[in-house]
Amino acid sequence: MDVTTNDAAEFENTTQRCELLCELGDCYTSVGRYADARRCYEQAATVGPDEAGPYVGLGVVALQENDVENAELSFRVACRLDGGCAKAYAGLAMIAQQRNRGRQAFDLYLKSLEQDVDNLTALLGLFQVSCMMGSFAEVIRHLEAYLRVHPGDTSVMFCLATLYTRDSRLSEARRMLRDIVAADPENQDAANLLEEVERGLNSRASATT
Repeated sequence: MDVTTNDAAEFENTTQRCELLCELGDCYTSVGRYADARRCYEQAATVGPDEAGPYVGLGVVALQENDVENAELSFRVACRLDGGCAKAYAGLAMIAQQRNRGRQAFDLYLKSLEQDVDNLTALLGLFQVSCMMGSFAEVIRHLEAYLRVHPGDTSVMFCLATLYTRDSRLSEARRMLRDIVAADPENQDAANLLEEVERGLNSRASATT
């Protein structure tokens, strides 16, 4: 085995170990064991110092512990290591949103979605920020693109129906809400919004007669 083959095998082993440590950290994070998760991510960062994943994990843990400064630092390191890291941009967007920097959060969520159109965290964050800012066209486009790939996601369908309603696209909102209620008859939020949309369409029809 030559030096190049040895180097490749060592790189593969290092990458696998880093990924395993990150996966273990993710498991600990999901059950709220943040100290254990942090330890795994720190070990992963030592094993793979050029990998963005450990720093994304550290950022998530810091956010869960309301340590916004360290969260921002970790996400920025992840972005520096991987300029296409969708999760890091979404993390920075969440921080900007917490700081009521709507325009910055909006742009960062968009940047995240440019890297990963299926990033649900970025999609829902973009929805929240767009409602605050009253800017709907861009997020509607992304939600529609997501639903073309995941047509049965009722939570995203409801977000889109809400934006259609706010953008006065009531017929599209009604169609979307009817689909939600058909799929989930117990969805009271969708049923209530559908009732509101129906009233709006009736009022519109009365005004034109």
